[in-house]
Order: sequence, then structure tokens, then C-alpha cells
Amino acid sequence: MSEITDFDSLRRAMAENGEQPEGPARNARAEQLLLEAEKMGVPLAVIEALGHQLKVYNYSSEKAKMFVPFARLLRLWDERPGDFDEYETHSLHWVFKWVSAGMLDQPHVPLAAVEKWLGEMEHRYRLAGHSERAVRSAEFSVAAHVGDVERAERAFAAWLAADRDTMADCHACELHGQGWWQAERGRDAVALEVWAPVLEGEYTCAHEPHTVLASSLLPLLRLGRLEEARAHHLRGFRLVRPMESMRGAYADHVEFCALTGNEARGLELLAERPAFFTDEGQPRSRLEFLSVVVLLMDRLSELGLGGQRVPGAAGREWTADELAAHARVEALALAARFDERNGTAHVSERARARMTQRPLVERLPLGVRAARPASAAAATASPAPAPAPAPEAAEPDLAALLVEARRLSDTLQPHAVEAWARVARLAEESEGVELAARDRAEIADHEAIGLGPEGAETFERAAGLYAEAGDPGEALAARARAAYVRALAGEVDEALAAVADPYDEVLALYADGGTEVPQAAGVLMGRARILMRRVHEADGPLADTVLTQAEAAVRELLALVDGRTGNDVRLAARVAEGHAMLAELATCSGDPEAGAERFARAAAEFVEAGLPWFAVEYEARLAGLAHQLGDMAEAERALRAALEHGGPFLEAVGRAQLHLQLAEVVGGRGQAEEAAEHALEAAHWADEAGVGPTFGAWARHQLGGFLVRLGRWAEAAEVLESALADLTAETHGDGAVVQTQWWLGDCLSELGEHRDAAERRLQAAELARHWPEQHDHATLAHLAAESLGQAGLHTEADQAYARAGELWRGLGNVHGLVRSLRARAWLALRTEDGTQAARDLMTSAVEQCADAFDAADDDEARLRLVAELGHTHRQFGDLLARSAADDADDDSIRAALDEALSQMSEAVAVFVALGDSALPARTGAELAAGWLETDLGRPREAAARARAVLRAYADAAPDAEEGDEGDGETARARRAEAEQLLQATEEQKDR
Repeated sequence: MSEITDFDSLRRAMAENGEQPEGPARNARAEQLLLEAEKMGVPLAVIEALGHQLKVYNYSSEKAKMFVPFARLLRLWDERPGDFDEYETHSLHWVFKWVSAGMLDQPHVPLAAVEKWLGEMEHRYRLAGHSERAVRSAEFSVAAHVGDVERAERAFAAWLAADRDTMADCHACELHGQGWWQAERGRDAVALEVWAPVLEGEYTCAHEPHTVLASSLLPLLRLGRLEEARAHHLRGFRLVRPMESMRGAYADHVEFCALTGNEARGLELLAERPAFFTDEGQPRSRLEFLSVVVLLMDRLSELGLGGQRVPGAAGREWTADELAAHARVEALALAARFDERNGTAHVSERARARMTQRPLVERLPLGVRAARPASAAAATASPAPAPAPAPEAAEPDLAALLVEARRLSDTLQPHAVEAWARVARLAEESEGVELAARDRAEIADHEAIGLGPEGAETFERAAGLYAEAGDPGEALAARARAAYVRALAGEVDEALAAVADPYDEVLALYADGGTEVPQAAGVLMGRARILMRRVHEADGPLADTVLTQAEAAVRELLALVDGRTGNDVRLAARVAEGHAMLAELATCSGDPEAGAERFARAAAEFVEAGLPWFAVEYEARLAGLAHQLGDMAEAERALRAALEHGGPFLEAVGRAQLHLQLAEVVGGRGQAEEAAEHALEAAHWADEAGVGPTFGAWARHQLGGFLVRLGRWAEAAEVLESALADLTAETHGDGAVVQTQWWLGDCLSELGEHRDAAERRLQAAELARHWPEQHDHATLAHLAAESLGQAGLHTEADQAYARAGELWRGLGNVHGLVRSLRARAWLALRTEDGTQAARDLMTSAVEQCADAFDAADDDEARLRLVAELGHTHRQFGDLLARSAADDADDDSIRAALDEALSQMSEAVAVFVALGDSALPARTGAELAAGWLETDLGRPREAAARARAVLRAYADAAPDAEEGDEGDGETARARRAEAEQLLQATEEQKDR
């Protein structure tokens, strides 16, 4: 903390405090600085300290405190306006707007006082010669707040019509307010058009695009622009998260979560800011926050989670129902205070409307880690809803239920098991009803199917009932099914023994005409499936006999059924499954091409039979084989087909796997945007399946990577941070952890969060330190050094560059070593008496290039080293010129500039040797040398260099100058600078 000794140190201290995070600590420091200013006896010091205090109050949760310093400032202005300099005069008038808005946010300030203040503001702005634009904007805010639409529209029109001057809010803030009103009046598309320049980065400020991103969420949802809404939430929440003064925008993000099926993320947001429940410095934003808390809690109650523990105000534990009741009372009490002050019911009506909104989207995947609340997840756990039972008002019809259950089972439709279970329940509940043996057999058969590996005994019971019903063939098929589920439980040999008799018996029975193809096929399929289990469970290389026996069993089944299916869906399914088994056997035998062909045939047969959901597994297997064979087009087709065929019946985990595989394939052909969509779906379905910490974390890792590729840095950072919460070296591999940290460091660097970027890159480097190949370790150490330097941590940056340099040296990577030396030289120049160290480091970089060139035995390597040498000479010249500016002695300055010119000339000579490929670098160095010539009083030499640049572009081959848009822009910039240099030399000659 800076010691306050004079006005300059006070100003430095206020500047330092202004850079601190918003909050009470910064406010308290501003109060201390005001006391220090008052001790100086310098009126302007007190004025500036009051202005600083007012500013930090405004950008905090203690906005109510700003009225006192402003009143004092205004009194000082009225008494001694000459004590204010130009900047403070402007600032005093500027903060009129803050105070008027601040009064509106405080329900204890009478509306008459607000209106009086508005008149005072208009009067003082007129006296100062300012436009009425800011005044009409303030009037609009008052009218909109109290619900006076007619006055608000008039003021809105007057606001837009008035001239913009220095008192008008910045473009970004004005556009936010204008778009907000359009959305408020139901014109969502117009609002988004108004906001576009802010969203696209044309206009920004301390609070924008933060609030525009938050305000745009609901309009985007209402317009169905869901991808944009998701992106705005991830990008916008990252901006408002650390800002105490942005409770209203924070509330918009909580509201978004409540209305898009992201209740769990909404709870996470509440947990991050417990003080938002109680901070009273700005009552209006507290009302907004509490209103969306009610919305979110009521949503949880609707999902059956009213008793779930939730984050709330500190000091006690809350359930969703309790917090909803508490927040509702608090919010409506606040709204009533505003309405009492305003004389309308507008604020209460808005609060109630916000609390009672209905979800706009059932579920909008965000890609970030947030498990769905238990009851909501349970509601979507089954792949698709079973057919609804008859309405309670109608008497269930057992006969109709039997017909429907048999239809579903005969055509292999989903939910046949549930349909037979309903038949069983109704039969049991109905007095005097005795089902036929055949009906009871099918009930038992489907009950066994539902039991999976535990269903052997129930299948045996079904077999007995089929025999009782006079269907010995189906009885044998049920016994074969019982044997197969024993194989599923790991008892393969026992299963083979159990199926032997049914197999012999059904063949004899079929030969005598005692049963039909479907029943015989049922036994043969059971036996083939058991033999396939031997293939699946084999430990190590498969014995030829295992493959031969399985293939023989499958071909026997196909010989029986193929050509006899007719309209029997079950027989068609037997044929398709048989071909899928042959595909597996071909793959196991080392013939993936045949395997792929047969999987494709099996999938097509299931689809042709009207059973596309059975094709999913085989399309997925086909995709894997196609990937293995390098046929990425077929892999992509098969994955898309699997997702399409699965429809609503695909389980969540399977859907997640297919989407992630498709993301990898699509991403591999450069379609990062579509790949990101599939990775997003994969993360969502992994969470739904309850495998978020494992498979979901990997999906988020991939999603983050695709977003990085698209340059969507803020979204990627949110996703990657979420992935890191679950990624572990043990489960996902340390390579995935390092890559995620690496990508996240890149994102944070692009977002200007350099200290955090350095931390992520250092963490990744530490993991990579143990890898046998050290290139990644060196690269990460170098990147971490860059981030440390950009964060102003120069000592730490130098240490990191030194570490990277040693790693590059060990790898024999001269380019990395030279760049680390150059970076260290620039850092050294910033330190006291660091000029010589900087020179030494640059000299070392030049020497490293020269030594490596002498040792190189490859022409391409030599060319790259020559280019590196040219860039090093160029930077050496820049560094020497920069060091001269701090030297007070004219002779030493001239000597430094001469030396800088020498290095720049060396750079030009090196780039000339590289020809047209180095034209931009050569002309840049030539112009830098020309400006040095002017600094040294040599206009003739400087002019010659400028003409050399113009001549170089005149003589250059077109493709050397206009290779791409960037090259063309460089050429135009170089010519323009050369003309400026020529003009400067002419002016210098005239003097």
C-alpha cells in the first residue's frame, strides 16, 4: 500500500485502489484516502478524493453511500468553482447521472425529490452548455421505473433526438438502455439489432457487454435462438461473476438457468454469491435477485425437490420451499416500498410476473458441469415414455390390453415388457378372472426378459406354461432363452449343456411338423447366442474351434430362416441378427472389411423390417470398423444413422457415446462448429446418464477444444474450467489434463486474464515435466513466461523464460532458446540498471543463431535460422533504441542509436538474402532503420531507405505482396509509412 506524502502519491494511491476488486475493502480504502487528502490543505486533492470515493461506491454494493460525497462536491462547486480543474468539472456534471439513477434505486428517497433532482440536473446542464440528451435519458429511466409508458416513450424519443455530447453515456451503455426498452415493449428482434454493436465488440466499457449479454438472454430464448442464448450465458456470466456491483445482471443469469432446465447450475450461481441475498446498498437489484430466487425455488418444488437443501443467505440452512417463501416475502415487501414511493403498482406487478414465469426451454444443454436435480433426472432416465395407461375415468379393458401387449411383442416394439406387466397387474386385481395358459406363459416370458441375467428360472416357468398351452416348440424356445441368460451370467459351459436337449428336440419336432419356423429359430438363435458368448468372453487369442462352432450355429440359423420370413418381423430380426453375428466373427478372424460389410447389411435389414432401434448397435460397430479402415465418410454416415435410428429409444449413455464419436469424426475434417454441437450433446447426455464425472468430463474436454478452435474464448474457458473439476490423470490420462490446462491458458490469455493464464500453463508444465519427451514441457514453460510478463510479474517471467530456455537447449531447439533469450532481454530492460543485461542477452541470442547456422546440415534448417537471425537483429536494434530514450547524456544516446542502426542494418541485409519470402520483415526493418537515421540527423540516408521500401513493393512479384489479405494490408501500411518517412526527411532538410 503506497504511503501518502504528497498530492502525486495520493493520486497514485487512488489509481492503485481503483484497480482493486469491487467491494467493501476498496470502499474503505477510498474513505482513508479522503482523510489523507483533507490533511494536505489542497482543495483539488479533496475534490479528487471525493470523486474517487463516489466512483468506488457507485461500482459496489454500497451505492447508497455515494449521495454524501456528491452533496459535498456540489457544495464545493457552488462555493468555489475555481478549485475544480477541467477534468473534475466534467466529472462533477457526469456523476449527476449516477446520483439520479441511484436515487431511483432507493425506495426511501421520495419521488418528488427524484423529480426535483432531475430538474436540477437539467438546469445545471443547460448552464454548462451541455446537450439535454443525458437529462432525457434520466427522465426516461424515471418514467419506465414507475410504469408511465406514455411519458417513457416521449422521453425515449427525445433522448434519441438530442445531440450526443461529452455528458452522454458511452455508446455501449446507451445502446443497452435503448435495447432494454425495446425488449420491455415486446420487440425482442429490434432489441437484439440495437444491441448488436455492443455484442460484436464495437462499443465496450467497464460494464458492457456484461449487461447487454445478460439482458439478451430471455429475448434470445423467446425468439428460439438457443445457441446464441447459451453462448451469451457462458460468455456473460464470466464477465459479471467477479463484479459485486452487477447483482442485477447476475440475477438475469440465474433466471436464464431456471427457465432452461438448468436448475442445478442456478443453484451453483446462488452458492457463489451468498451476500447478494442480504446486501442492501442497492434495493432495486436486491429485488431483482430475490425475484429470480423465488422463480428458481418454485421450479425446484415443481420437480419434487421442495425439500432439497439449497444455498441461501448465510446463518442458517435452507430448503427450496423455505427459501422460496422467505425470498417471496422479502421481494414483495421491497416492491411494495417502491410502489408506495411511486404511487403505482408497477414494480410489484413486474416482480410477481418474474416470479411466475414458465420455462422457455425444457432443457438447454450448456456444456458445463452441473448434474440435473434428482427428480428431474429420474423423469428422463428411461429412453422413451411408455404408452400411457387408459384414463382413470375409463374402466381398463383386459382384453384390449392383451391385444395391445401381443401386438407389441409380436412386432418387437419397445415397451412390450411394460405392456405385459400391465396385463398381469390388471388380471391380478380383477376378481374372477383366470387367464389362459398361453397368456400366462407370455406374461412370464416378458417378466423374464425384464429380469435380464436373473431371469433363467422365470423363463423355465414360461416354458412350462407354453407346454401346458399346447405349444411345445415355444416351450423349447423359452428353455433356450433360459440357457442364454445363464451364459450372460458367466455360466457359458452350463448354458451350452442346458441348450443341448432343446436343440435336438426342436429339430426333431420341426422335422415331424410338430412346430413352426419361428419356434425352431428361437432355439437355434439361443444356441448361437450362447456360442457367441464364448467368443466374447475368450481370454486371449481365439481358438479356431470356438469361431468355427459359432459360425456353424449362425449359418444353421440363417439356413432355417432366410427366405421364409414373409411378414414375420421376428423372423426378419433373426436374419438381421444372424448377419450381425457373422460380422462379429469376421472381425474377430482379422477381416474387418467383411465385418463392416456384414454390419452394414444387418443394420439395413433391421431398418427394412421396421425395427431401426435394433440397428443402432450395428451402425455404431460399423462406424468403429470404418474408422479403423480409414473410411471416415462411412464412419460419419454410420454414426449419423445410429443417432437417427435410435430416435427416442436410445439410452442416454449410448446417445452420449455416439455424439462424442461423431464430434471427433466431424472435427477431424475441420468442421469445428458442428463438432462442438455434438460434443455439447455428448456432455449433456453423459450428465443425464449419471456419468458426468467420467465420460462427461471427457466430452467437456473435447467441447472446450472445439470452442478454442473457433476462437470462442469465454465459452471455452467456462467449459474447460468445468471439465477440470472432474478430469483426473488416473481416469482420463495426464495428457487430457495437460491439454485442458493448456487450452484454458490460451483462453485466459486471449481474455486478458494473464495471471490466471500463467497459473494454468505452469500447472500443465509441471505435469508435463515428467514426460519422456520434453517439447510440451518447454512450450508450456515458455507460454507461462509470456503470461507472467503480461501480468506484470517480471521477475517470475524471467525465471520462467530461463527455465524454458534450458529446456529448449536440452532439446536442441535453437529457435525456442533464441526467443526465450530475446524475451528475457526485453524484461531486463525494464529493471533498474538492466540495460547491460539486456544487451548481453540479445548478444547471446545472435550468437546462438550463428552457432546453429554453422552446425546445420540441412538447407531448410539454415533458411529458418537465417530468418531467426534477422528477427533477432531487428529486436536488438529496437531494444537499443528504446534504451537510448532513458539515457540523459546526448553522446551516449547518439552512440546507442548508432548501435541500434547497425543492428537494424544487419537485419535488413539478412532479410534481403532471404528474397521475396521475407519482404514484409525486410521492409519493416528498413523503415525502422530510416526513422533511426532521422533521429541521428541524416535525412538523406533516411530518404534512401524510404525509397528502397517503395521500390521493393514496386518490383515485388504480385504473389509476394498480395498472398492473402494480411499481406496486402501490410504492403499498403509499408507504403504509407514510407511516404510519411519521406515527408519527415523533407521537413528535416528544411530545418
